[in-house]
Amino acid sequence: MFALFEEAGKLAGGRILSSTDATHQIELDSGRRVKVKATQVLLTFAQPAVAELLRDATELAAQIDLDLAWEFAPEGDFGFAELAAMYFEDPPSTVQQAATLLRLHEAPHYFRRAGKGGRFRKAPADVLQQALAAIERKKAVQAQIDAWADELVQGRCPEPIRAQLYRILFKPDKNAPEYKAVVHAARTTHLAPLALLQRAEAITSAYQFHWQRFLHEHFPRGTGFAALAAPPLPDDLPLAEGVAAFSIDDSSTTEIDDALSVQGLGSGTVTLGIHIAAPGLAIAPGSPLDAVARERLSTVYMPGHKITMLPDAVVQTYTLAEGAPRPAVSLYLTIDEATLEVRGSTTRLERVPIAHNLRHDQLDGVVSPAWLEDASGPSWPGVPAHVAALHGPLAWLWRLAQACKARREAVRGRPETFTRPDYTFKLLGVAGDEPTGDETVVIGTRARGAPLDLIVAEAMILANHHWGQWLADSGVPGIYRSQTSLAPGIKVRMGTKPLPHAGIGVPCYAWSTSPLRRYTDLVNQWQIIACARHGTTAALAAPFKPKDAALLAIISAFDAAYTAYAQFQGTMERYWTLRYLRQQGITELEAAYLKDNLVRAETLPLVLAALGTDGLQRGERVRVRLGTIDEVSLEVTGTVVERLGVTEPVEGDTLEGEPEEVLEAPLTVAVAMDDADEAAAASPAPTPAAPV
Repeated sequence: MFALFEEAGKLAGGRILSSTDATHQIELDSGRRVKVKATQVLLTFAQPAVAELLRDATELAAQIDLDLAWEFAPEGDFGFAELAAMYFEDPPSTVQQAATLLRLHEAPHYFRRAGKGGRFRKAPADVLQQALAAIERKKAVQAQIDAWADELVQGRCPEPIRAQLYRILFKPDKNAPEYKAVVHAARTTHLAPLALLQRAEAITSAYQFHWQRFLHEHFPRGTGFAALAAPPLPDDLPLAEGVAAFSIDDSSTTEIDDALSVQGLGSGTVTLGIHIAAPGLAIAPGSPLDAVARERLSTVYMPGHKITMLPDAVVQTYTLAEGAPRPAVSLYLTIDEATLEVRGSTTRLERVPIAHNLRHDQLDGVVSPAWLEDASGPSWPGVPAHVAALHGPLAWLWRLAQACKARREAVRGRPETFTRPDYTFKLLGVAGDEPTGDETVVIGTRARGAPLDLIVAEAMILANHHWGQWLADSGVPGIYRSQTSLAPGIKVRMGTKPLPHAGIGVPCYAWSTSPLRRYTDLVNQWQIIACARHGTTAALAAPFKPKDAALLAIISAFDAAYTAYAQFQGTMERYWTLRYLRQQGITELEAAYLKDNLVRAETLPLVLAALGTDGLQRGERVRVRLGTIDEVSLEVTGTVVERLGVTEPVEGDTLEGEPEEVLEAPLTVAVAMDDADEAAAASPAPTPAAPV
């Protein structure tokens, strides 16, 4: 005797070995024996064998017209044998009963189970019609998915998929038919989705690929700002007396955060003013503008474009643009003119007259060490009059910067060596607000440690160190950057404790000098303003209190965002470097061997993997022939064709910070400026690489 029964919602069958009123011992065709409750057994029969029965029943079940069966079925509960008798014959054969049972099981939209024992109830007419319509829609969608997948397999991209391209790649709706078509085609062709879409020529712009990838991940709602008015300029700030401040930035800089002033030259005691833009005087913690800044956390830089942390109206209101007094948080350091030792300091909230906005790219060739040390003035050929008038202050600041750098290097235990230049990117022919990726790129260099660079960098280090120490002495928490040592692998950390920064060579360091473009600096500015206003009771009035969980959350969020933004900047710089190779027709370049088959170009910001590096020493110069350039994956291949000799590595010239990650994960390349670089950079944050 054989039996059909339900097991885990499915039909199974076997030979009955023994039975009681409650259970059956059944042996399956596989040989496995199971104990089945009597209520689970749906059909018993003597012949044919189970395998033969299921084969014949399956064939017959496919012939049962569900619409006709639904019409025949009783209105109430019924057993499958009852329906078999009405549909086929009375009494139905074993095969007919089994076929009916199989058909009922596979058509839940027509018939619903009504308890155990093979009982069913037919679905109401309206529900059935809805279910059938849904099934038809699903079939139509599946047919569309199959058609799109076939096109992709054949190397063509359907327009609906092209329209959803970036969403499919970066923020997919896995239930969308477009996504399913790509997945299906990728499995069929055994290609990764990106490679499949590239083969189908779906990606028409490598630039847009990188740009949209970044936007989908970090700016899914777009880069525009809500309609927020810039807070008015404070009208109760005193005007700084005797101050004519000047800033030093690139021509592309619109968020001018810092300016300098010098008073008392020739008197034996000089007052250095470090003036920082003061949006913190008007943007209140918890305000709508604060929410915007806290969501973005930093300005995002890339060649030819940037996404600012604050709305342009706010930037234009609080940037230290020349021609008028601007609100500022000013640090005044009293310095011995001869020894260049700091004797005292004070912090003021005031309006500072900005006399000039000096520009690196226009003046680096003029403001040289030789010119700064030349006292033959008052005029020099080719030097603008307003720059010549600043010769005295600039020359003294150059002396001070060199002295400050030497003191920090003594603390560091070794000098800061910068053997490679900073690269600048300029895009020609940007037609709209954003580049298209087809512009002509000009890659230039700027020597690290140039006088204007060093002047600003050392002044900002003075301010960030001094204000960080002031916050600590006042019992007011701040956001600090620290590095325990210069040993390999010891990275810069962010926290709320004023710990030493070995990379810079200062006892503590708190970013405070870029509040228009870094949220950490805005937070520290609020804390500094509280100290300036409330003195010894500042800890009670400061927006953030000791052990404030909100401060720790800001650190965590900023660290992640700042890293991601720097990686994106590196990605876009690598993209434009590869475009430069194509535009200039460069097929070979000279490079230095690094390690692990990696070489670094000598005149471009490019690291690539090269064949033929076996036996090379680190620092050995080679000529590399370039191969395939892929602007989507940001990969470029190379082959060593000539050895040019060995260059001894300079002490302190490490691989740390090099964009080697591009070879392993080219879409997340990181080229971030670390704190050690800060000492020789024009400003403590990455600088826009092209006019914005």
